[in-house]
Amino acid sequence: MTDLTFVPAHQLARMIRDRQVSAAEALDAYLTQIAKHNAKINAICTLDAENARARAKQADEALASGENWGALHGVPVTIKDIFETAGLRTTAGYIPLKDYIPQQDATAVARLRSAGAVILGKTNVPELAGDFQSANSLFPRVNNPWNLGYTPGGSSGGSAAAIASGLSALDIGNDFGGAVRQPAHFCGVYGLKPTDRRISTAGMIPEVPGYPYCLRQMMTVGCLARSLEDIRLCFSLIAGADPRRPDVPPIPLDTPSQKRLTDLKIAWMDEWPTVPVEPEIRSTLRTVIQKLVDTGVRVEQWLPQNFDLSQIWTLYGRMAAYVNIYAQPKDRYTIQRSLTLLFRTATQGDKALRELGNLSRFLPEFLRPTLKGYFQTLTERDRFTAQMDEALEPWDVWLLPVAATPAFTHRPSWSAVEVAGQSYPHGVANGTYTLPFNLSGHPAIVIPIGQTQAGLPIGMQIVGKRWREMELLAIAQELDKVVGNFRKPLGY
Repeated sequence: MTDLTFVPAHQLARMIRDRQVSAAEALDAYLTQIAKHNAKINAICTLDAENARARAKQADEALASGENWGALHGVPVTIKDIFETAGLRTTAGYIPLKDYIPQQDATAVARLRSAGAVILGKTNVPELAGDFQSANSLFPRVNNPWNLGYTPGGSSGGSAAAIASGLSALDIGNDFGGAVRQPAHFCGVYGLKPTDRRISTAGMIPEVPGYPYCLRQMMTVGCLARSLEDIRLCFSLIAGADPRRPDVPPIPLDTPSQKRLTDLKIAWMDEWPTVPVEPEIRSTLRTVIQKLVDTGVRVEQWLPQNFDLSQIWTLYGRMAAYVNIYAQPKDRYTIQRSLTLLFRTATQGDKALRELGNLSRFLPEFLRPTLKGYFQTLTERDRFTAQMDEALEPWDVWLLPVAATPAFTHRPSWSAVEVAGQSYPHGVANGTYTLPFNLSGHPAIVIPIGQTQAGLPIGMQIVGKRWREMELLAIAQELDKVVGNFRKPLGY
């Protein structure tokens, strides 16, 4: 029954409710798939088979007695290893947390459990979710199921690889600069980054347990799946106000406008002029645009006026420095990782691109943070968010690339990446097309739109208006019917 592992989560939930398959049978199919493939992908770092079997058995017994736990009753899911899971090891790929067993679920995890999900285990991450690849010192690195010599991205690389290869029906990740969207693009799955503060981050690392709640801006909780219906379901279950995070506003989910595809006004761009994109990505995106034009959709190539990418990078870097400075201990692991990051972004890649993404520029904020500087940065961020709101107002959505490249070969953390004959600093190649929307707080979703000649997935980013995720998902669903599709990697 291996085919069960590629049935979308919402369909599998219906099959379980209708007694077409039992929760135990669904779990067995996933455990068989994991036993067959995980050793070469390393997507799942902690498997909780025994408790998952017990939970699946309880799910079947509950249905037999007429009890339905919720929309994910009996559906096997995984959880990125930065979310606390009660009684189940949560490491964040960080050696000091190798034996950490939380007492309480993260809020997003608790909401999936309450909807009936069966938690299979935890998916692998870079150390403290701090890289666009997924390798750490605790577990073997995660490999891309499309080509094991390539990275699945990061920091939700284990999540995306597990979804793509049928090891899990759903996963949740975090996104601070593209950590859901870039792996979705690299692995050919769907990934959502919602509006800033739409979903509670309570119980989520990289704020090490016991440290203050610092990541109050730009850090979001997102969903990864093999269909947009599953993204919508997962998002609707975990979004909303949380007593553990009073700064999450009690804003209800929006109601989609039900516009037809031909009534939409869609903007698109294929690259920032200063950060060119791999030609195959540009070509695939242009093919998508032509398909939409042929369908009768109004699309217009557009780049926001007066948006300086260097200023965006600078403001994002300052914000990141201020919100991270007190979130983690200053031990040898984090210091070494930070120094490596700073050194490689300052020395690797072509000079002009190094100047754009050189994080060593923000050493003053790291070494001598001031309250005034933090408030000034927050004020500038508010200004940028308002500017982005105004720029996006005429458009229903904005289509653009996810990263400068498709998945690339494994390399040392934060090493340069080659793009069309140029050497790009790691952060510039992977974050330029995603981090502006963490900075502004706007929601964005990635859908798969094709493959390179080498057989690597290509995704497209769809950006919408703040607090309008259901509208964004509805539009993405219509676009997906024309230009998107999930394809499983060969051999799975």
